[in-house]
Amino acid sequence: MQTNYLMNTEQDIAEAARLLQAGEVVAFPTETVYGLGADATNDEAVGKVFAAKGRPADNPLIMTVGDVEQIAPYVQITGQANQLMAAFWPGSLTMILPIKEGMVSMLVTGGLQTAAIRMPENEVTRALIRQAGFPIVGPSANTSGKPSPTTAAHVKHDMAGKIAGIVDDGPTQVGVESTVIDLTAKQPTILRTGAVTQEELQKVLGVEVVDATSTKSIADDQAPKAPGMKYRHYAPDKDVYVFDPLDWDDLQEKLGANDAVMADEALLKQLKNAEQPSWSLGENLNQASENLFAGLRFFDDVPVIEKIYVESMPEIGLGKAYNNRLAKASGGRLFQGPESD
Repeated sequence: MQTNYLMNTEQDIAEAARLLQAGEVVAFPTETVYGLGADATNDEAVGKVFAAKGRPADNPLIMTVGDVEQIAPYVQITGQANQLMAAFWPGSLTMILPIKEGMVSMLVTGGLQTAAIRMPENEVTRALIRQAGFPIVGPSANTSGKPSPTTAAHVKHDMAGKIAGIVDDGPTQVGVESTVIDLTAKQPTILRTGAVTQEELQKVLGVEVVDATSTKSIADDQAPKAPGMKYRHYAPDKDVYVFDPLDWDDLQEKLGANDAVMADEALLKQLKNAEQPSWSLGENLNQASENLFAGLRFFDDVPVIEKIYVESMPEIGLGKAYNNRLAKASGGRLFQGPESD
């Protein structure tokens, strides 16, 4: 399949909308990561997304809309949903809501009677969805299980020849996927951490919001309500180890010539070996979240690199989302001092 590389011009957005209307798959930019778009009402088009990603069929897809009016025909909008839409849309929040019977492809919902809905902040993508005239699915535009794409070049790496088009609007800003909140549970429940925090959600809703990201387990025969809950995610082929910045000196003694390190600018300025492969996570938490997936992808493509050591961040605010993605990428591997493997 030929993949069309499109920019953020009106003409290119119109061409991308035409491809979507023809039942094709088009990658699109958001403020979080690049997504893989197809008509959410077209089973055949949605099936192409699963095929391109190599994604398990019971892993639900997020429905992405261009404006609030687009969601009413498909899901039941609750009072809490209206509160959160007013506060956080467009933006990095996905809400799980009950679907209206017969209106949403069961391929999108993973066979459940709920759907995950989001309206991204990116104006190019919202214009694209409005021109297409229907909600589109929006999983990250990468091979299933691998680090999410934060540039169009990342999408090209994974998807060239597999999809009809890629819309390039430059690097993403947030760098980790949206927060997912389940509004069909007894209490509003976070199923995936992101830029919108538990504290912010509680302030808007005025009720306790449960964070189930560290306790929610999914059985092999159970369908997850949200992406990222059941299957291995965000993981390069190379072994990834998480290190605490307090262990920086011990880590430097352990690093081999074929080991890469990803850390903030302050730590990298203390790097003893100028030849050590390294990737800057930036100067603050926001920059670290932007740069995490790009660094993992970069070193995964360097043949001589054997291990990737990545700095953890404080477990507050966006740091929870960053550490969550890093824990999944590492499979729980921790650097624990000179004796660790």
